[in-house]
Amino acid sequence: MHIAEAMLDVGKRAKAAARTLSAASPAAKSAALTNLAALLRARGETIAQANARDLDAAQAQGLDAPRMDRLRLTPRIIEEMAAACLDVAAMPDPVGAIETMWQRPNGLQVGRMRVPLGVIAMIYESRPNVTVDSGILCLKAGNAVILRGGSEAIHSNLALAALIHEALTQAGLPADAVQVIATTDRAAVQALLKLDEYIDVIIPRGGESLIRAVVAEATMPVLKHYNGICHAYVDAGADLGQALEIVFNGKVQRPGVCNALECLLVHAATAPAFLPMVGQRLGAAGVQFRACPRSQPLLGPTAVPAADADFGHEFHDLILAVRVVDSQDEAQDHIAQYGSNHTEIICTRDHDHAMRFLREVDASMVAVNASSRFNDGGQLGLGAEIGISTSKLHSYGPMGVTELTTTKFVVLGRGQVRE
Repeated sequence: MHIAEAMLDVGKRAKAAARTLSAASPAAKSAALTNLAALLRARGETIAQANARDLDAAQAQGLDAPRMDRLRLTPRIIEEMAAACLDVAAMPDPVGAIETMWQRPNGLQVGRMRVPLGVIAMIYESRPNVTVDSGILCLKAGNAVILRGGSEAIHSNLALAALIHEALTQAGLPADAVQVIATTDRAAVQALLKLDEYIDVIIPRGGESLIRAVVAEATMPVLKHYNGICHAYVDAGADLGQALEIVFNGKVQRPGVCNALECLLVHAATAPAFLPMVGQRLGAAGVQFRACPRSQPLLGPTAVPAADADFGHEFHDLILAVRVVDSQDEAQDHIAQYGSNHTEIICTRDHDHAMRFLREVDASMVAVNASSRFNDGGQLGLGAEIGISTSKLHSYGPMGVTELTTTKFVVLGRGQVRE
């Protein structure tokens, strides 16, 4: 079968499965999620063997360290996937919920009901855990999902898909509700992007070039974020010990992810005391600083002069841009110019400064005295996430179960007609 025909068949089967799934009981969906958790825990060795094939091939092809990290399925990550299944199973089912109801003067009862989006397609790179996270969230929200992972993770993704299909079948739900594209041919992506008759929304996760290519070619709505350029602003009078831990965690814990810290802004009144602490602590962890002229002398031997391109750049590495600013206004102007609407944080003891930062800074997550690494569906209590949207329509930030539904108007009448 030609690839375009095969993808058309995938789309048709997904749409049929979505209709069945939209009417599935909460109990059936929860059973599938519970089944999957058990299978992930019981088949860990099978998953590891498939993942090892991908890791060996990726290493032979010279895949860079950040992508190798995202590709690796450790026992801890497998357990986290299983735990996410149970967390999502325990969440309230949003489908069919009436969020609000009001009465019109003519007696009509008007409300908003949560309903599935329908069929979602995911195009993503490296991370095979996305296969499970996306599958379970779409399942809970009553959506069918088509998953096209990167070629570097094909064996891992197919092994996980087999477990998902087994869990769905055990629960009496259609296996076509979660389909993993088995071919690594890029023509499959091109074909999927034209199936707007069957796919309601597409979500790309990966590098900026991938996302821009999807946006340019897709005939259906796209939920996306291009970059994760995350800033921390350390205010005058901030708790420096606390701020140091927040900056260290944001940059060092996992530098290759989209919610890692990329730029540090420090108030001039705080810089002489704080930046030497940053230079010592983060420098010892291997961080190199791309520093403005005012910050470089305070950061130690791993600081080099920043180029203009270092601000607004997503390093995906142990590299941090640093700039000294004279005010919160200057910090927020910098964020407005260089940020990517992803994650922005302020470290401060001043309540008014904190509230102003929350109100005025435009990002999918804005935080006070907390790490940028918390912009994650699991960390924010969503159970898991299918991705982080900086698109604003229809979702802004991590997308969990509720964000994978929409609302429709429902009207209850007693024979009213319009005059």
